[in-house]
Amino acid sequence: MDRAAQLAFVLDHAANPRNRGTLADADVVSAGGSPECGDRVTIYLKVGDDARIAAATFTGDTSTIGRAAASLLTEMVTGRTLDEASVLSHEALVEALGSDIVAVRPRSATLVLDTLQTAIATYRRRAHAGRSGAIS
Repeated sequence: MDRAAQLAFVLDHAANPRNRGTLADADVVSAGGSPECGDRVTIYLKVGDDARIAAATFTGDTSTIGRAAASLLTEMVTGRTLDEASVLSHEALVEALGSDIVAVRPRSATLVLDTLQTAIATYRRRAHAGRSGAIS
């Protein structure tokens, strides 16, 4: 994808974010923030019995790149197993957004992935402990 197409892709996700909003029946909710860029994001996950992410949404106060990253990442992980989602790398997300575009605010792009991985770890700890109900 050339630079113009990357920019259009990011701007579309930022202007029309997919999966933005709370998820009332989330199994796990995780908030993250970055003093470096000022972004704050909350990830909501609904996990199916098969350990697949049935739904992923986000809310937050983010930059254009952060909002685009959150929108794209929620699309990328929906339907994936927790194992598949937990091994996504910063590099893979940055590449999917367009490394030239993200270079101006890399922390904004990767904050959402760090928050997702925290949510997955929290969900697994809770599932391992045998407790039920959404946690924050």
